[in-house]
Amino acid sequence: MVTVIPSESPTTREQERILLQGITWETFQGLIQELETQPSKRLTYNNGNLEIWMPLPPHERYKKFFARLVEVLTEEQEIEICSLGSCTWSRADLAKGVEADECYYIQNEPAIRGRMTIDLAMTYGRSKTIDPPPDLAIEVDMISLSLPRLPIYGALGIPEIWRYDGTRSQILVWQAGEYQPVDRSICLPIVTPTILDHFLTQVLTMGETSWVKSIRTWVRTTGKP
Repeated sequence: MVTVIPSESPTTREQERILLQGITWETFQGLIQELETQPSKRLTYNNGNLEIWMPLPPHERYKKFFARLVEVLTEEQEIEICSLGSCTWSRADLAKGVEADECYYIQNEPAIRGRMTIDLAMTYGRSKTIDPPPDLAIEVDMISLSLPRLPIYGALGIPEIWRYDGTRSQILVWQAGEYQPVDRSICLPIVTPTILDHFLTQVLTMGETSWVKSIRTWVRTTGKP
């Protein structure tokens, strides 16, 4: 039986979301395919619970800022990456799935280079997945969702999250069974939470083209904003 739990009296469309209970894995996978052409609807799945939510422009702007920041930094440092945007990552054996705001292969980019299909299923008789999970995910966490997303990222084996709550940034690394804040990125050691906050504040005061140029200048010169 499917149970629908409405959101709490939303006052703005930023809060529009719905939580469904009793959703089978097959239904979840079907919805991923069904909603592929509707990127405005986002899915989070955990053991039969499915949350569908619709981000608004503030969320989408910040996720794009993060994407451009990662891509400029890696280009300037000549680091190869594979960008997979808001790809859905899931594992049937865990009954968990999440759509990242942005995600990247960096250290593991050579392992999936040129691949159009990536499989996070466990290999038979072994303790690792067929393909590695992304090295970095971006999580713009500006609204209150019913299903916590960080534990799902952790279960899927994503080692690093850059999280932004609308006020400040955190760099979270999976350690000892949970995400713990660190003062420097493992994937891109040039980045600290202070650097992220600096550039996210700066982009609101200037055009994006000028902003990208300022990032390039920072990387090429002192490495300090």
